[in-house]
Amino acid sequence: MALDTSSGYAPGAQDDTSLPIFDVQKVQLRFDISAEFVAAQVANNVLILALSTGRLLRFDLDNAEDIDDIDLPKRPAEIGVIRKLFLDPSASHLIISTALGENYYLHTQSRQPKHLSRLKGVQVECIGWNPSQPTASTREILVGAADGNIYETYIEPSTEFYRREEKYVKNVYNPQDGTIVGIYTDVLSSRPDTRRIVVATHHKLLHFVGRTGRQGQEGSGSLYSKIFEGETPAVHEIDRTQARVPSVLAISPDSPDKSPSQLDDHAETRAYAWLNAEGIFNGRLLTTSGDMTTLGRQILRDSKLLPQTRLPPVQTAGGRNRTQQPPISSMLLTQFHILALVEGKLTAVNRLDESVVYSQQILEPTTPNLGLFSDHQKNTYWLFTSNEIFEVVVTEEARDVWRILLQQGQFEAAQQYAKTSEQKDAVASKTGDRLMSQGKFDEAATILGRSTKSFEDVALAFIDNDQQDALRKYLATKLSSLKRSSIMQRTMVACWLIELYMAKLDQLDDTISTKADIGANGATSTAQQNERQLAQIRKEFQDFCMKYKLDLDSKTVYEIISSHGREEELLHFASVSEDYNYVLSYWVQRERWDDAMAVLKKQTEPEMFYRYCTVLMAHTPVDLIEVLMRQSALEVKRLIPALLNYNKTVGTGVPLSQNQAIRYLLFCINHSHSTEPAVHNTLISLCASNPTTDESALLSYLQTQSQAQEQNYDADFALRLCIAHQRVQSCVHIYTTMKQYASAVDLALKYDEVELAATVADSPDIDSALRKRLWLKVAKKVIGREKGIKSAIEFLKRCELLRIEDLIPFFPDFVIIDDFKEEICAALEDYSRRIDELKTEMDDSASTAEHIKSDIKALDERYAIVEPGERCWKCRLPLLMRQFFVFPCQHAFHADCLGEMVMSMAGIGKGKRIRELQKEIGRGVALGKRREGMVRELDGLVAGACVLCSEMAVKLVDEPFIGKEDDREAWAI
Repeated sequence: MALDTSSGYAPGAQDDTSLPIFDVQKVQLRFDISAEFVAAQVANNVLILALSTGRLLRFDLDNAEDIDDIDLPKRPAEIGVIRKLFLDPSASHLIISTALGENYYLHTQSRQPKHLSRLKGVQVECIGWNPSQPTASTREILVGAADGNIYETYIEPSTEFYRREEKYVKNVYNPQDGTIVGIYTDVLSSRPDTRRIVVATHHKLLHFVGRTGRQGQEGSGSLYSKIFEGETPAVHEIDRTQARVPSVLAISPDSPDKSPSQLDDHAETRAYAWLNAEGIFNGRLLTTSGDMTTLGRQILRDSKLLPQTRLPPVQTAGGRNRTQQPPISSMLLTQFHILALVEGKLTAVNRLDESVVYSQQILEPTTPNLGLFSDHQKNTYWLFTSNEIFEVVVTEEARDVWRILLQQGQFEAAQQYAKTSEQKDAVASKTGDRLMSQGKFDEAATILGRSTKSFEDVALAFIDNDQQDALRKYLATKLSSLKRSSIMQRTMVACWLIELYMAKLDQLDDTISTKADIGANGATSTAQQNERQLAQIRKEFQDFCMKYKLDLDSKTVYEIISSHGREEELLHFASVSEDYNYVLSYWVQRERWDDAMAVLKKQTEPEMFYRYCTVLMAHTPVDLIEVLMRQSALEVKRLIPALLNYNKTVGTGVPLSQNQAIRYLLFCINHSHSTEPAVHNTLISLCASNPTTDESALLSYLQTQSQAQEQNYDADFALRLCIAHQRVQSCVHIYTTMKQYASAVDLALKYDEVELAATVADSPDIDSALRKRLWLKVAKKVIGREKGIKSAIEFLKRCELLRIEDLIPFFPDFVIIDDFKEEICAALEDYSRRIDELKTEMDDSASTAEHIKSDIKALDERYAIVEPGERCWKCRLPLLMRQFFVFPCQHAFHADCLGEMVMSMAGIGKGKRIRELQKEIGRGVALGKRREGMVRELDGLVAGACVLCSEMAVKLVDEPFIGKEDDREAWAI
């Protein structure tokens, strides 16, 4: 057997505003039960039905196939028919009460009910479950009985046969008003020893608040006795003379959005309803109060009565309304509605405004029913008859709550339940209007800023009431809600806010200065408050600029802030909008160089440096150069005008070592390895034009360039510049690098730099002839300026190429030969030794010539032996067949074969001459001596050397052994 819930709405069905809030769906039963339902309970999606046969059916609504069939230990004839079931909200604990006062306990993990012997004879009417759920045991619970007593018990499941389920049962209270129809307990605060107890009878509603009495271990003693004995309840009592009708205490279920611990003191606070003879008394179970002793009275005072007359009348069988309405047979609470069942007619009343939202005849008036039941955790609602099950489906229950709360003036709660943008806007508009009428302009500004109420009306209302602070808050809120696509609107609102911020800052400054001038009593504390407010507004302005910088028009904002003379705010906005050009320009115009440099140090954009380098170089050169040296993306040539301007302004009065322009250029060359000619030429220009006589810096740079074997400067430009400023050493170095040694020596000698000229003349890459010419120039200068001939001659001894005869023309006509007699004698002795060496060389040459003559004579008598079988080394035919040549190396060739080989290896000219001689000799035209001469010439060209051993063979080393005409197979291995 199974329970089919597919025909109705499943719990938690998708919300749809087109559907009614309440609808009743009949649940189809997939099993046949001959017995009737006598009791029912539902909790945490678990449904329990009690049958007249004494059986229990336990259904899991999440899984319709999961059904437990449970029997009581005894037959109904012995213990009576099951009259009521009590299931805790977690569906963990079930208490069964029979008509004969027998009570049983069933745990969710058990299928065998246990008899509660200590509650024997007690007709249980209601149970106040422990707020701590779920637990393995029931913990301390309150049991309301038909005899008017309230019992406290603690039930703990046990597998031991002789052990009782209930640890104790204690009679803790009797309100002296008959049957207890309802009990509810909960925790009021974070302290677990503070509890609330609500007790309902037919004529009384009692509200207890107090601390529990806990001594010893859990379950060892009564928890609630102290509250009942020591606390005086708040009581609401009705007239006892009225007819007795069904009475019940109902509590609203858990919020579907929040847990009970998250409920606040507004519309989501848990509600209660007490059904009595006068109607339905309902209210909110507040959880907080300044004084706990007055909480109960406050709750009862704020509660209201819904008389039964507000419910739609029940019609008779003929369709006419009854004159005497029958009582409400059952009642329960949803989140915001009261469901009442009157003779099969189900009515839903909104408990906030008592409007009827649903009224439908579900059952025949005479059909018996078990009443309405709710699942507090799953927010499902049920109606049971003796053989049918109905589910009351709730769809979007809170859809109209916002409107009701708004009409009642509960604006914050209405805003909480407003879901759509239209609803939220309506709530915001009315809330803002109410706050404006109450003079709460700041609160109204925030709320109206989120509404669509006319912008002009709201802004003018704040202006008319002189509420600039509220206007500023309203504009800020409105700006945050405007779409990004509304560019114009956002810009205008943002700029208006800038104006309001500036006005507020001016006002605070004026107030502070006025108080300081007056010096009145109590002005100190007021001034401190104003100072704090000034800092706060300034911080708000800075945050605003940071957040909405894209919505602000820079030109407009600059004009607004400048008109108020707010320097700090002006610079902050420029920094936030990353308009560092404006900030730099601002500081430069005011000649606050340190502030300008502080801004420039944080920049990386090259254009910023190009734009302000000239002016900053003139006032803070050291700091600027430090910054420039950290920038690797700069084009140095674009900074050259600033460097030249600096050098023109201050360069003449600054030592070369402290010249910042030169320092930066050297950095670019030595560290950044710049090869830009303009950079190098500028450095040369600055060094050469400096008034100092020390040209070591320029010379060091030039030498470094030479050592690196590179020249990134214009040599002609550098030479002209150095000549113009008489930088002799640098000029000489440049001439040397240009290999114009004569010009270098002439320039050095022109300025009497003899040592420098001698150094140039001794350059290692100069040939001897040029070196001698250069030294002669040096000698002429030295001899001409030296007063002593000996010292001049000593100096000129540094060049070994100079002879005394080279120097004699440079001596004065009146020079005495005694001054250089020793040098002349040394020269003559040297010449004598040279003559002797030449004689020796001539004798050796004559001897060598004699030896050569004898060798030539021996060659004329040389011969070679040719064997009869000797073959030509080229054609491999017998050598004696025709004219042949034999070489000393014993290689022999036919004359024609040797000619072919020589022509193939000889050059074009030699080959051509051989062919011409062969042709002339072959034709026989030449005769006599001419023919003999031609034959000798031909023999000399062809047989001059062996083609296999001589130099010609060496030239053929790159030719392969196997030619194209050769048989490669013959060479195969």
